Formats: sequence, structure tokens, C-alpha cells
Amino acid sequence: MKLLARKATCNSHGQDSSYFLGWQEYEKNPYHEYQNPTGIIQMGLAENQLSFDLLESWLAKNPDTTSFKRNGESIFRELALFQDYHGLPAFKHALVEFMGELRGNRVSFDPSKLVLTAGATSANETLIFCLAEPGEAFLLPTPYYPGFDRDLKWRTGVEIVPIHCNSSNGFRITQSALDEAYQQAQKQNLKVKGVLITNPSNPLGTTISRDEFDHLINFIASKGIHLISDEIYSGTVFDSPGFVSVAEVLMDRNLQETDVWERVHIVYSLSKDLGLPGFRVGAIYSNDVTVVAAATKMSSFGLVSSQTQYLLSAMLSDKKFSRNYIIENQRRLKKRHGMLVSGLLNAGIRCLKSNAGLFCWVDMRHLLSSNTFEAEMELWKKILYEVRLNISPGSSCHCTEPGWFRVCFANMSEDTLNLSMQRIKAFVDSTAATTSNDSDTPSQRQLVRNSRRGSLTKWVFRLSSYERKAER
Repeated sequence: MKLLARKATCNSHGQDSSYFLGWQEYEKNPYHEYQNPTGIIQMGLAENQLSFDLLESWLAKNPDTTSFKRNGESIFRELALFQDYHGLPAFKHALVEFMGELRGNRVSFDPSKLVLTAGATSANETLIFCLAEPGEAFLLPTPYYPGFDRDLKWRTGVEIVPIHCNSSNGFRITQSALDEAYQQAQKQNLKVKGVLITNPSNPLGTTISRDEFDHLINFIASKGIHLISDEIYSGTVFDSPGFVSVAEVLMDRNLQETDVWERVHIVYSLSKDLGLPGFRVGAIYSNDVTVVAAATKMSSFGLVSSQTQYLLSAMLSDKKFSRNYIIENQRRLKKRHGMLVSGLLNAGIRCLKSNAGLFCWVDMRHLLSSNTFEAEMELWKKILYEVRLNISPGSSCHCTEPGWFRVCFANMSEDTLNLSMQRIKAFVDSTAATTSNDSDTPSQRQLVRNSRRGSLTKWVFRLSSYERKAER
């Protein structure tokens, strides 16, 4: 161990978070409709599998692209030898056009200000490397994506200070919350270099409002710090209010000639909107030429393959396809979101009102045995091991209130989603049937707990029997 670097032996990666532990348990016992119908259903994965048929249909109609041909002639050698970390000009042009399309063409983007990266994970980390030194801090509104504890901190040495948001106003960002987070950083002797937001929010599934943008922009202007807007879910907005990019807000406020213009940076990816996380396509967009130059150099450590760029440049340049895809994908997301919300409501569980994303922020506070994070973990383990659904507890997202969970809906079939709703309803009904009264004595409560355990075991057996019959 002494021969290894501290980075190899430290425990700051965040892999011990319940967010990742749930994935590990799922991988041990994954649900399969036929091979393992009683396994764990993965509802902790924000993956868009609803529109693959649209992508596959385009590929079938454009065989030259997948064969790496141009006008019938092979360009395999050209693509295989290309190594320029500035990226294929055709792809960068197609990508900024697609980004503009997602924003209703209310703003446009300059390909020369775009840096390609191997996914949004790489984009966020690269920006942090460019904007902050080890030991400095970024402020993040809670709840936030658990992976940020890894992406922003692990290799950069930068700290995260939470901006605490709560359910009283739908977890919206307020001026007082920004001020309190900044003061907390100062108490910890941390120099704040910026704020990072996700818009639409992961895990809330909500878009940033104009009022929140005003708070954020006024805040970074007064403090002389940066703002990173992670907009990888921009194409998943399926309901009103529509998506407003930070780029549009800057234009509306006529900030092009101010220093704020160069301190706002956008992260984008095709992982969520097109459902292509395996392609590893991300991007940084910045008006700061020094940041663009530095990030471009850093991108050589995580390039997007030229073959991927060629294929996607052809796909995104097909305007008829891209426009139809955006509309149809959003329609399907809205339908699937409605299925999850109504299914949970049928089980007596409500969700935060949302209009975007591949997940819902689900309120299970009424199912906790006490208003504590220990009770949240107890409930999470029951849902994971007994109900056999992997969802993400709010504590893994740094939520300040126990009992909230992120539940994903776009990475499975309708039948699997319906089955997950049957499971959660049976669990809630079983739990409610054995809930003890507040007046019960400790011995009575212990009897209730034992009875609950027994009824839950019987419920698991009944549901397993049901699933085995369904398999037949």
C-alpha cells in the first residue's frame, strides 16, 4: 500500500453512497421478465430507453452512415486516423444546431466556443479543473445528483458546499439560501469559486424559474464568481413551463458586454435526450476564450471517437428527423411520467409536481417510522430487499428532509413499470394494515412489528407466486 498514491487508497470517491450501493444490490439480483421475475427492478437509473425505435429506424434508412461511407465511398481510413482533439467541425456544427433547436432557436451557439468531452461527467470535472484550485469550493443546491460528489471532488480536490433548499417552496433556490451557503463556506475558510446547478433539476425533475435565475445571476455578479449550468436534461422537458436556458436569460438581460457573460458556462450531453450514455458524448460551452482553450487541451484525456462524431453529425444534421424526435420523445416522456405519478398516487404516495427529466421526486415521509434519516434508510432497505425496487434515497442526494426518494421511469417497459407499481402498492397496503396506534404499549408495538414482518413475508411469497404464474 505504501507504494501507491493517496488517490488510489483514499475513500473519497463516494462509491459507498446508498445511491451506488443500491446499484450493487440490483446487479446481484436483476429483474428479468422471464429469467428472474422476482428480481430487483432498477428504478435508480436515469436512462432514456423510450425512443430507441426512432434512432434505429433512422439508422436503417441511412446505411452509409453506419458503414462509414460518404457518397458511397468508404471513409473508414479517414475516421480511423483522425485524432484532432478539437473535434470534427461537422459534428460540432450539428451539435450546436441541435442545442439551439431544443431551446426553440431563441438562442444560438458558436461551434468555436464548444469543447467536446467524453460525456457530461468529463465536462463537469474539466470545468472544475479550469475554474477552481484544490481546497476551493462550489455551491450546489440540494437535493443534487449523488454523482457530483465523485465528479466534482474526487480528482480535483474541490469542495462542495450545499445550498439548502426545502419542500416548503418546492425546493426552489432562494436568495437567503444562497447567502447562507456562502456564509457557511466562509466559516469553513473555503473560497467560493462558483455555483453549479442542473437545469432541469436532477433529482427534482423541475426547470429553473426566471426568479431563480435572477437570484443566481445577481449573486454571481455581486460575488465575482462563476455559474455552471448543467443542461443535459434540456430535451426532456415535456410539460409547462417550458425550458429556459441560462444562455437565453443572459441575452434577455443584455449581459453580453459584461464580465458575467464570461463567467457563465453550460454543460451538455446526448446521454439523456437521445438516450446514448454509452456513446460518451458531452460538451462544454463557454464565452471565456481561456476556459475554452484550456478545456480543449484537457479534452485530449477523454476524446469522443471520430466514428461516433461522424455518425451523430449525420443524424443530427437531418433536421426533419431531429425535430420529429424531439417532439415524439417528449410526448412519450410525458405519458410515462403520468403512469408513474398515477401509479404511486394509487398507492397513496405523492410526487413533487415536475415537468422534465427521467424521474420523479417522490414523497414517502408518511411511510417513515420517525422523522429521521435512520428511518429513511430503514424504509429504503425494505423497498430494496423486500419490495425489490432500487430507488434512490433523498439522503444520497443531500436532501435536508428525510423521506424523499428519486424514482426513475424511462429505463424500462410499460409492463415492468406497472409491475413495480403493483409491488409498491401491495407493500403500502400491507404496512398500513399493521400500523400500530400511538397509544400502544412498547410490548404491543413489538407484537405489531413482529406481525408486520410476518405479513410482509407472506406478501412477498404471494407476489412471487403471482409473478411465477404471470411467467407461465
